[in-house]
Amino acid sequence: MANESQEMYLKTILLLHLKNKPARSIDVANELGYSKASVSRALGLLKDEGYVTVEQGGTIVFTDEGRAKALDVYDRYVFLRDALLRLGVDEETAHEDACKMEHVVSDITLKKLKDFVLS
Repeated sequence: MANESQEMYLKTILLLHLKNKPARSIDVANELGYSKASVSRALGLLKDEGYVTVEQGGTIVFTDEGRAKALDVYDRYVFLRDALLRLGVDEETAHEDACKMEHVVSDITLKKLKDFVLS
């Protein structure tokens, strides 16, 4: 099971893929503002967990499990951000809070929030 840090990396890699940008260690480091060494260490853990592989040229590729986890984290973020915006929270705060909440909200609470917000 991915921890908060791993989820953040997975989401960042997914966002790079969605922007049709290469997802290499340096791209992830630039996107997050982290050192390449930190990103390399994190990618090693993601590889060990079976979430990603790294191709010959350095491109990061999701495994099926990694893509599913990244999409789950991203979907949580989008829903929480949009729900906060609907409540009148400003964009920057909604983004920052959703980034934090996506990692800690339980599946049960998220389902109840979705039922409430979307009804």
